Amino acid sequence: MGTASTRSSPQEGICNPADCYCHKDVYRTSLGAAEKLPTKSIQHPTSVVTFRLLGVHQKFTSLSSSCNTPQIKRVRDCIRRNHRVIRRIALLVCLALTIPTLAQTTLNGAGATFPYPMYSKWFSEYNKLHPEIQFNYQSIGSGGGIRQVLASTVDFGASDGPMSDEQLAQAKTKILHIPTVLGAVVPAYNIPGVSGEVKFTPQALAGIFLGKITSWNDAALTSANPGVNLPNQTIIVVHRSDGSGTTYIFTDYLSKVSSEWQNQVGKGTSVKWPVGLGGKGNEGVAGMIRQMQGAIGYVELIYAVQNKITYGSVKNASGNFVKASLDSVTAAAASAKSMPPDFRVSITNAPGKDAYPISSFTWLLIPEQSKDKTKGKILADFLNWMVDDGQKMTAQLTYAPLPESVAQKVKNAIKQVR
Repeated sequence: MGTASTRSSPQEGICNPADCYCHKDVYRTSLGAAEKLPTKSIQHPTSVVTFRLLGVHQKFTSLSSSCNTPQIKRVRDCIRRNHRVIRRIALLVCLALTIPTLAQTTLNGAGATFPYPMYSKWFSEYNKLHPEIQFNYQSIGSGGGIRQVLASTVDFGASDGPMSDEQLAQAKTKILHIPTVLGAVVPAYNIPGVSGEVKFTPQALAGIFLGKITSWNDAALTSANPGVNLPNQTIIVVHRSDGSGTTYIFTDYLSKVSSEWQNQVGKGTSVKWPVGLGGKGNEGVAGMIRQMQGAIGYVELIYAVQNKITYGSVKNASGNFVKASLDSVTAAAASAKSMPPDFRVSITNAPGKDAYPISSFTWLLIPEQSKDKTKGKILADFLNWMVDDGQKMTAQLTYAPLPESVAQKVKNAIKQVR
C-alpha cells in the first residue's frame, strides 16, 4: 500500500508538468505503521489530494478540470478503481458477517447390519440437505447396538430384535423403539450345478440348522423340489458369530415353526448353534456362502441381491411357497393390525397367502431424553424426515416401507424425543 499527500495553492489555466511533480516522500501505511518509501508525489492545483492504494483509506477533493496530463489521468483512474474495489470488499465483508456460522454436529450410532444399506443411504441424503449434520454409524450388529445404547456411548442404537424388558430396565433413560423399515431374511445357498430356486419347508430349514439334515439330496429337500437335481453334496451351515438382529429374526421364525428348535435352541440375537461356521455381519455370512460350495446361511435380502447369491422360497403359514420381495414383505406387514404402543412386535410366520414368513420390522433405539438437547432436537428432525421422505427411498434397496397406519403412530412417538 502507498500513501501520498500534497498541498498547494490553486492555480489557473493549463497545468504545468514542472509544477505538478517534484521529488518528495510518500508513506506506505500498513496496519497503522508507516514505511518510508521515496517516490514521486503530486503537486497539483487543488487543496488536498490523499490516496492509499488497495483501499485502506481514500480522500479526493476535486482535481482541476483543466488538468489533463496523462499522469493525473492515471491517478484519477487509479482512485476510481480503488473506490470500486473498496466497495466490493466492504460488501463481501458485510455479507460474511451477516451469514451465521453453522456449527457441525455429529450423531454417533451403532447396531444392526440388516438395515445398514438403507441407513447409509438415508444418512447421506440427509447430509446433502443439512451439510452441518454428520452421521457416524458403526454396523456392529444388533447386540452391540443394544449394549452401546445402554452404556450411553452412542446417540442412538439400532436393532432388528426388540430389547427385552430386562434390558430396558437397565437403561439410564427410557429407550424408544422407532420402526424404520421392513426387511426379509432369506435362506441363501451355494449348490454346485443348481442355479435355480430351491423351496424350503419350515421343517427342512429347522432340520438343516439343527444339524439333522446334512446332504442336499435329503428326502426332506427333494420332496419339496421335484424337477430340481439336488446333488449328493454335504451341507455346510453358516451362521452369525456376533450378536445379531438377523439371527433374532431367523431364530424367532424357527422357534415358531419347530418345537424342537424352540426347546433346544430358542430365539435371541445370539444363540448356541448346534452346527455350523460363524461369520461376522451379514456381509461376512454372505462372503462365506459365496466362497464355499454346499453352503447355506441366512442373510438380509439386500445382501443376497448385492452379492449375487441365490436364495430360495419358504413355505408360509398358508401353505404357499413364497419368495422374499417388496410385495411379500409388505403382505407380511399387513398382519400387524394391532401395533403395540412400544412397537415391539414380531411378524415372522405371518398369516396371509402372499406373506413372506421370515419378515420383520427393524428399529432405531432412541433415548427419550438425550444428554445433549441439541442432538435430541436434531434426532427428532431426522426421524420425522425418515418417516416421510425417507420412506420413498426404501424400494431402491429392496426394503418395504412402513405401513401408513404404523407411520402415523411413529410420528406421534417421535414427539417424545427431547
